Amino acid sequence: MNKKLSVVAVSGGLQRPSRTLVLVEAILAALSDTLPMDIHLIELGELVPALGGAIYRTQVPDDVEVHLNAIETADALVVASPVFRASYTGLFKHLFDLVRQDALVDMPVLLAATGGSDRHALVIEHQLRPLFSFFQAFTLPIGVFASERDFTGHVLTSPALHDRIALAAGRAVPWLRRDARASATERDFFAV
Repeated sequence: MNKKLSVVAVSGGLQRPSRTLVLVEAILAALSDTLPMDIHLIELGELVPALGGAIYRTQVPDDVEVHLNAIETADALVVASPVFRASYTGLFKHLFDLVRQDALVDMPVLLAATGGSDRHALVIEHQLRPLFSFFQAFTLPIGVFASERDFTGHVLTSPALHDRIALAAGRAVPWLRRDARASATERDFFAV
């Protein structure tokens, strides 16, 4: 495969340091061990003032439009959000509210989330997967959830979580390789 995979990663954490960002970076590192990638990282916390005040896509400033275009034209997405009140953050949802409805059809999406305890682990299945199903994206089979106990401070220290990331990345690679071989024309054809 000669083409580098265009991967957009969205870290839905609203502050820094962020365990969600640490998780996203670990997933990207695991994927890039196997696949050549160009990575566009979106840290949602940096977009709060610009994104929070926009109701419509036409109201977003140019720097936010660059991120939205990157999401819509990526070969694949890695998305992660911290869990607040049993769901992803409101700003995370608002970002995807501004994405064109047909832009993510068949796009591979690796889902991840962080939460205070394992009680929030089903957010991937009950919140994130339905959101991306709406877009008709292809959510990859294995998501990655991390709880506070998987970290020491903001360092990922859990061997089990490292194993889960490796498994998710390993299972994602065949889908991502297949997508990288498809041209934009093929993707548009199959999206009809």
